[in-house]
Amino acid sequence: MTDPLVIFDLLLAASVVALAVAVLGVRDLFAAIVLFVIFGLLSALSWVRLSAPDVALAEAAIGTGVTGALLLKTLHHLRFVSGTLDQQAALSVTPLLPVPGAVIWANAAFCGLITLGLAAAFLGAPQAGPGFDPLVADAMPQSGVEHPVTGVLLNFRAYDTLMEVVVLLAAVIAVWQIERGMSDAPAPVMGEVWQGFARLALPAIVVVGTYLLWVGAEAPGGAFQGGAVLAAVGLLLLLTRAYVPRPAHRGIARGAFVLGTGAFAAVALLVAGGGRVAFEYPPEHAKSLILLIEGLVTISIAITLAALFHGREPVALSTQGGRNDT
Repeated sequence: MTDPLVIFDLLLAASVVALAVAVLGVRDLFAAIVLFVIFGLLSALSWVRLSAPDVALAEAAIGTGVTGALLLKTLHHLRFVSGTLDQQAALSVTPLLPVPGAVIWANAAFCGLITLGLAAAFLGAPQAGPGFDPLVADAMPQSGVEHPVTGVLLNFRAYDTLMEVVVLLAAVIAVWQIERGMSDAPAPVMGEVWQGFARLALPAIVVVGTYLLWVGAEAPGGAFQGGAVLAAVGLLLLLTRAYVPRPAHRGIARGAFVLGTGAFAAVALLVAGGGRVAFEYPPEHAKSLILLIEGLVTISIAITLAALFHGREPVALSTQGGRNDT
C-alpha cells in the first residue's frame, strides 16, 4: 500500500514547480504576486516536510510575507507613475521600458548555468554518509546554545550570518539613495475593518516575534524569523498610518539599521582582543553574547524590513520642492 505522505509529497512538489512556472509566465502583475505568495507558502510547507522548520519559518515570514508586501508596494508605485492608479486595467500594467532581448537571453543563460551547476553538485554529492552532523553534535556543548541551527548560524559560521545582516543594511542604503527625488505614490486608504484587524493583530505579532527570538537558542526560531515577524508590526503601522516617519526620526532609523551589524562586529573584535579568534566565544559567556547579538540583530532586521517597505528616506519640506514625503 502506498504511503499517503508519499502521495502528498509528490503533489506538493508538482504544485511548487507548477506555481513557479505560472509566476514566470503570467502577464497580470497582481496575479503574479498572488501566485508568488502561494508559491512561498508551499515552499515553507516543503521545508517542513524536509524537517527544516527554521528554514520554513524564514521562508514564510521573509520569502512570503515581507517580500509579498514589498512586491505589492512596488506594483502600487508602478501604477502611480504610469498614471493608471485609478484604472481597473492597471493590475496588468506592463513595464515602463521594454527589456532588450540581449538582457533576456543573458539572464536565461545565467539561470541555465546555475541550474546545471546545482544539478552537477547534487549528482556529485555522496549518496550516503554522516555529513556534518557528528561535527556539529560534538561542538554543541561549547556553542553556548542548545539548538544546532542557532549554533551554526551564530557560532560556527558567524561570518556568513554577519554578511547577511550587512546585505540588509546595504539594501536599505541603496533604496534610500535611489528613491531620493522620486515622486511617492499616495498610500491607499484603509477601511474600518482593516483598522480593527490591525488593532487586534499588532499585540499578537509582537508576542510571536519576541517568542521566536527568545526560543531560538533551544528550538526553531531566532533573529531572522523573529525580526521578520516584528517587521509586520512596522508594515501594519505604516499601512494604517498609525505611524508616519518624520525627518526628525532619520537619526533613530539610521542607528537602528547599523545596530545589528555594529553589535556583531563589536563582539567579534571584543573576542579577538581577548586573545581568541573572532567569534570564538569563551564557553562561559557564549550564550550571553549570542543572545545579545540576536536581540540587537532582530531590532535591525525588523526596522530595516519595515523601512524597505516604506521605501524612501523621510526628508524635510525644503529638500523635496515643498513636499513632505513621509
